[in-house]
Amino acid sequence: MDMMALQRALRVADWSAAERIMQTAARRTDAQLSILYNYGKVLFELGRAADAVQCLTRAVNALPSHGNAWFELGRAAIAAQDLRLAQDAFTRALELCPTDRDARRNLGRVALRRGAHALAREVWQGLAGDEEADLALYRCAAELGAPDAAMRRAALLASHPNRAAVIRTLVRVSKGAVPLSL
Repeated sequence: MDMMALQRALRVADWSAAERIMQTAARRTDAQLSILYNYGKVLFELGRAADAVQCLTRAVNALPSHGNAWFELGRAAIAAQDLRLAQDAFTRALELCPTDRDARRNLGRVALRRGAHALAREVWQGLAGDEEADLALYRCAAELGAPDAAMRRAALLASHPNRAAVIRTLVRVSKGAVPLSL
């Protein structure tokens, strides 16, 4: 493998060239972890999410403690519309690096999309005070029928800086109770 050509392709984001350079090494059964990880990211950049999932799955199987590989697997799984795998991957990434705000945010988003509101609430708690987290925490409280839902709704209506996002969130959890004109 021509490492200089690979570095050049990666530096200028020539994903097709990077894929051509790496594909033989990545397809070997004894492929190095760094090749699998980077090849998976290249496949993701090429829009080949299912292929990226396969490659990154090989990477996390080779080294289960590779938090970044779990994170990238989660991203690829979202693109491949496998939300169950995405949730599992981001969960593992967050377990390996509890301070990873991106893994936490993505796990919270996936949990909401899957309707796993209890998990979403637990995850978003770690980002409380963040604009997106506050919306998500209200949504979780409303979906779960939590006693703090009304308080969270009032706080959003009183002070959240993104009024359009507040209205979208209210409509999502309204179950038909929001009038069409406000």
